[in-house]
Amino acid sequence: MADFTRFVLVHTSHAGNVGAAARALKVMGFGELVLVAPRFPDVLVHEETVAMASGAADVLVRARIVPTLAEALQGVTWACATAMTPRDFGPPTAAPREHLAALAAGLPATGHRVAFVFGPERTGLANDDVYRCHQCLSIPADPGYGSLNLAQAVQVIAYEWRQALGGFAVAPRTAPPQWADVAAVQGALGHWQGVLERIGFLDPAAPKKLLPRLNQLLNRAGLTAEEVHILRGIARAVDDAAGPARRGALQGPGALGTLPGPNPPDEAPDVQPPA
Repeated sequence: MADFTRFVLVHTSHAGNVGAAARALKVMGFGELVLVAPRFPDVLVHEETVAMASGAADVLVRARIVPTLAEALQGVTWACATAMTPRDFGPPTAAPREHLAALAAGLPATGHRVAFVFGPERTGLANDDVYRCHQCLSIPADPGYGSLNLAQAVQVIAYEWRQALGGFAVAPRTAPPQWADVAAVQGALGHWQGVLERIGFLDPAAPKKLLPRLNQLLNRAGLTAEEVHILRGIARAVDDAAGPARRGALQGPGALGTLPGPNPPDEAPDVQPPA
């Protein structure tokens, strides 16, 4: 469908905008760019143009310069002006997404060759140029500041048209996650249960709702198999770090020869497990 889409820049004055527009076309899969009487006749080979194209030099090489809009629109059967509709009369105005979706849906029947026409940076399209078009497109913007750079406007229209035509698939950059199964999560929970009991955080005689709450926390987290391994590694490190303290309690003065048990009823631990 890119072969049936043309982007027309009328009386463009800044070389950088031509290059940036070429880049905007290429990233959306379009390639036909026509300039109508630009300020600089050799704008397509300006250093700034090529620099701003940033890899879209092929679009610049194929671009054409013509003297009039009438010549730029030759072969086009549906022209969209990116401008405000003149106050007296003119083509209807719509937001790009609304109009382009309908235009794309009708392409199999109409076979339209579509052009998007953009005016000069400072003044926009002249009324006579708008009258040549079938539709006006107005990019919804803040009413207090609706001024878009020319290349930005080209990018928005190119994106909306590409989306209307079906868009491009987004290629995943990472492998799909390997989700932990229920058995792996339960294994991690059991591992932590033993550690929490050994460090005195969990009283096995009165566990209350701590373990079910931890189980729900792990379920909400949506753990991967690797993350389960990390949690179990942390549990082992906690167990290892607490080991010397437990041995010291066994060997110190007054040691009873057993691991510290749960706190007596009249002593509360520093951190109570949630009820």
